[in-house]
Amino acid sequence: MKTHLALLRGINVSGHNMIKMDVLKKLLESAGFQNVRTYIQSGNVFVDSEEEHGASVGFKIKQEIFKELGLEVPVVVISKEDLEACYKNNPYLIEKESDTKKLYVAFLSKELQGSAINDLKISQFKPDDATIDKSRIYIKYAVGAGKTRLDQKYIEKKLNVVATIRNWNTVSTLLEMF
Repeated sequence: MKTHLALLRGINVSGHNMIKMDVLKKLLESAGFQNVRTYIQSGNVFVDSEEEHGASVGFKIKQEIFKELGLEVPVVVISKEDLEACYKNNPYLIEKESDTKKLYVAFLSKELQGSAINDLKISQFKPDDATIDKSRIYIKYAVGAGKTRLDQKYIEKKLNVVATIRNWNTVSTLLEMF
């Protein structure tokens, strides 16, 4: 049995794709997942499965949500090792007086080459900054996530991936929950 963290994109945001966490939990348990646990209303779900591959788990979750609720919800699945690497490799944490409230991570559906940073054209978003690390983009917003164009939609369009973004406090809490 392996524990996976499924990050559902775009649920319970501005009244769209509303899914109550208790409904999601029951739906996933009915689909055969075990030890289903959720964290806050934004689609962070831990599941235990015999399936080793995160992409297969994500596909099954996406299918079940569509079948039972009629919602098309992209899902990115990560492992404990992925989340530990995310925590360890954040380049913005080594800066003195780093404001973690302005740090975010975009989790991606596939691994990128280092050259993909050029496709994002980060310089047009200055003073916001971003760094790609395999299937993650570390983001440091100058003002905040609500006041930038460097968002999930932009990342998905430029890099042809599924992306879901979490703030650093959520990332830290999810790691503690693993």
